[in-house]
Amino acid sequence: MAVYAIGDLQGCFEELQGLLELIAFDPARDRLWFAGDLVNRGPRSLETLRFVRSLNAVTVLGNHDLHLLASACLPRARKRKDTLQQIIDAPDAEQLLDWLRHQPLLHHDDDLGYTLVHAGLPPQWDLATARACAAEVEGVLQSADYKTFFSNMYGDQPQIWSASLQGWERLRFITNCLTRLRYCDGEGRLALEEKGPPGSQPQHLRPWFDWPQRRSQAMRILFGHWSTLGAYDAPGVHALDTGCLWGGTLSACRLDKAGVQRFEYDCPGAAKPGLDQARS
Repeated sequence: MAVYAIGDLQGCFEELQGLLELIAFDPARDRLWFAGDLVNRGPRSLETLRFVRSLNAVTVLGNHDLHLLASACLPRARKRKDTLQQIIDAPDAEQLLDWLRHQPLLHHDDDLGYTLVHAGLPPQWDLATARACAAEVEGVLQSADYKTFFSNMYGDQPQIWSASLQGWERLRFITNCLTRLRYCDGEGRLALEEKGPPGSQPQHLRPWFDWPQRRSQAMRILFGHWSTLGAYDAPGVHALDTGCLWGGTLSACRLDKAGVQRFEYDCPGAAKPGLDQARS
């Protein structure tokens, strides 16, 4: 059995099929992990969501997936550049959205030794803290109170972790780390407004994985979300979002052998690169 972790799809269904052909994926034998952002901005979000749901796959939630869920119950959350209405209007929308709402924010495999999140971890979190925090948000998402969560999900505050955080502020911070984080400062203060490649940020900021004091250093972490970072591999850190939506590649990393073997499928690009690329 082969296990592959795949980067952000964002509705690029044909490119996913091309990548699966490239790696000779066999659904009866192989397993897929998806790094979130299955939908939005690309042309075939509905087909992508239906297909991933049909697989025996691991999927963690990304910011675009949460935005879809929020948009379905809060029309005011919808944005002009979204391509989500096709899902919201689909005859099987209720089943698709219910399935998506029950996916995790973090997946850890003890046997393989890898942890999958959409975006990142603040430097104060080790694996146990990250799993516990993810479970808090998952519990609310899967409860009868999920619509209230979406009403309180958006926003950049608070910026720094404290175990004493409570209520919606605590859940919002956890959600922002796991689905939006790229940069933070030496104290772990999130800088969610910075979205460009390393080197474009103010000097007091570093990528979340580049702080030497982070408590997740012993982990092996796979993440997406950061298309301007590209294919990045460092000890314990593997970036999966290689900009398929923007004409880059769709990446898969094989996890079940020694080391990580990376595969990339060239993508024509469903959206024009530019400022919007950093915001994805």
